[in-house]
Amino acid sequence: MDDIVKQAMAKWPNVPDCYGWLGLDARGNWYMRDERAQAAGPFAGGGTVAKGSQLRHDKLIDFIQRNYGADAQGRWFFQNGPQRVFVELEATPWIWRIQPDFTVLTHAGQAAQVRQCLMDEEGRVYLLTDLGFGLVHTQDVALAADAVQAGLWTLEEMLAQHMPERFVYVTSPESLSKI
Repeated sequence: MDDIVKQAMAKWPNVPDCYGWLGLDARGNWYMRDERAQAAGPFAGGGTVAKGSQLRHDKLIDFIQRNYGADAQGRWFFQNGPQRVFVELEATPWIWRIQPDFTVLTHAGQAAQVRQCLMDEEGRVYLLTDLGFGLVHTQDVALAADAVQAGLWTLEEMLAQHMPERFVYVTSPESLSKI
């Protein structure tokens, strides 16, 4: 986490949390969700309008990714100074990019070590790593298959509906804020 963020948190400890305004899609892209996008439906499965506007400013994206984390309930957030901006997840908290040498990077470019490889009922591939759980980017599924075929990873099957509870992540943190 950036030092400036830590300083802001200490200076203003009681800033309310923010829900619904930021999303991460299944390809590792960040979206700003204004009131119109939020009114159009949920981020996951809500369609193009519900996703909002894709962020394209590299420095903003880097800032979000450096200050991205999760709480004990599995709600992922971006710590924006003193405010937690909870993230709507289209799929999982991490989107994995597999390199030709089978190293694995997060959508933010951090290296990760694979611990488990899973496939859901629709054929989507997921990895559990030392950094957490995530979906393999659609462009890298063939590399994941090559890693399994080479004996580097053992593929296990799991229903997608069981993954959030098993790997402790919440796709829509706002739903927990209303409980």
